[in-house]
Amino acid sequence: MRLHIIARGKIGRSAEADLVDRYMKRIKWDTHITELPDSGGEVPPAKWTPVRTVMLDEKGKQMASVEFAKMLEKWRDAGVRETRFLIGAADGFGDDERSGADQLIAFGKATWPHMMARAMLAEQLFRATSILANHPYHREG
Repeated sequence: MRLHIIARGKIGRSAEADLVDRYMKRIKWDTHITELPDSGGEVPPAKWTPVRTVMLDEKGKQMASVEFAKMLEKWRDAGVRETRFLIGAADGFGDDERSGADQLIAFGKATWPHMMARAMLAEQLFRATSILANHPYHREG
């Protein structure tokens, strides 16, 4: 299954970009990152169907890493070809956009800068795939 981060805003050269690159290179699954302008009508690339859409959103569910991994495992085993992780612009997502997502997730109750959220997502994707591969990176308890 392809793990596809679609983010509004350009990360450029930064410490956050280095973190994203570090974790994305470690993931053994197919991965891709698409950057879209902060605003405007540019749309993401065509979907690989079947697809699931996960939005990082302040109204989202807070998931433990193992729960997140199990969600990906369930979708992968059901034949989902691509999971898209959407990171919105500064104003986030509207209700219409949220209603089209398969899952809303949040990294806690705090507000995070978009570039940090991208780095945190990349780490969680690496952690989830490590959990599913029985790799010792994740330590429970």
